[in-house]
Amino acid sequence: MKKVGIGILSAALISGCTCTSGFAADAAKVKAIADAAIKPVMDKNAIPGVALGIIVDGEQHVFTYGVESKETGRPVAPTTLFELGSISKTFTATLASYAEAKGELSLEDTVGTYLPAMKGKPFGEVELIDLATHAAGGFPLQLPDDVKTEKQLLSYFAAWQPSYAAATQRSYANPSIGMLGYITAKAMGDDFAALMEGKLFAALGLKNTYINVPKSRLADYAQGYKRTGEPARLTPALLSSEAYGVRSTAGDMVRFVGANMGLVKLDGTLQQAIARTHTGYFSVGAMTQDLIWEQYAYPAVLASLLEGNSAAMLKTIPVSELRPPMKARDDVWINKTGSTNGFGAYVAFIPKERLGIAILASKNYPNEDRIAAAYQILTALAAD
Repeated sequence: MKKVGIGILSAALISGCTCTSGFAADAAKVKAIADAAIKPVMDKNAIPGVALGIIVDGEQHVFTYGVESKETGRPVAPTTLFELGSISKTFTATLASYAEAKGELSLEDTVGTYLPAMKGKPFGEVELIDLATHAAGGFPLQLPDDVKTEKQLLSYFAAWQPSYAAATQRSYANPSIGMLGYITAKAMGDDFAALMEGKLFAALGLKNTYINVPKSRLADYAQGYKRTGEPARLTPALLSSEAYGVRSTAGDMVRFVGANMGLVKLDGTLQQAIARTHTGYFSVGAMTQDLIWEQYAYPAVLASLLEGNSAAMLKTIPVSELRPPMKARDDVWINKTGSTNGFGAYVAFIPKERLGIAILASKNYPNEDRIAAAYQILTALAAD
């Protein structure tokens, strides 16, 4: 891997923020902690480029490592775009929650309320909340290969039969959150990508986050690499925008993390919608399933984080429903991983500590390495 310099950017997330942490005014200390965790992971996995965003007591830091492309050797910059993979799902859940807060849908409604063609069919009886928590009754991880058009998509769901009762098993699935996004767009009366880019991203103040990267930003789009080292970028497919299609920068992602901790001044309705996504609905071992987000009691145990983000969690797993649902709380570690063929990402935040992290990498590498690096950084920052 070509060695290049490391870029640094630091800025307050909130205008006029009074920061109390010793790290808030000392980017060099934050950088030293970040370097100690990220450089070994890059070397171990031959990752060409990484952009790292960290929030320490309300202040944002962005560090960049490596290159955007092995072919060009252009250094990663704060403007570099990375594929987020399934972290995109958190935006879809936020859009759905935002639509609910604005009175345009209810997550307690059934699919048939918004897709009349599904009335009288099993999929029509599924509640939207179950689509957002992987508990609708059993979908495959991906849509079948022969489902390529919207007509085929609706035919597939019209014929769908649940494998188990809703809210009893967790089955991580792109079609589930994908259909939540599809239904949300129908309820809001616009195209999904247009709603995300024109309304949600704009309302969040994300100026470098896209579903469809504009031509003017293609030069900033990092080249991704498979674990085998082959170049790879996302190929759009049915429901990809809703499930894993967002591209963003470390700066935008760490702002989104800050928004999730209430550290960014937003419209009250949007802030309410974000808080709603932190409601816990099911327990799965040490992990609590929120609206796509996954949370753990804080202080978090590394072994629990590794288990909760392991490949085993892609299988069907029994859940314990929380009645009533667990209200949003600040003494938790909230996280989400995301991968495409050529990219690997991880975000996590601890509201109580006002700490957060976004690791974006131009290679698909093991979740355990992402989580261990984030854990090393955040625990070091929390301890100081």
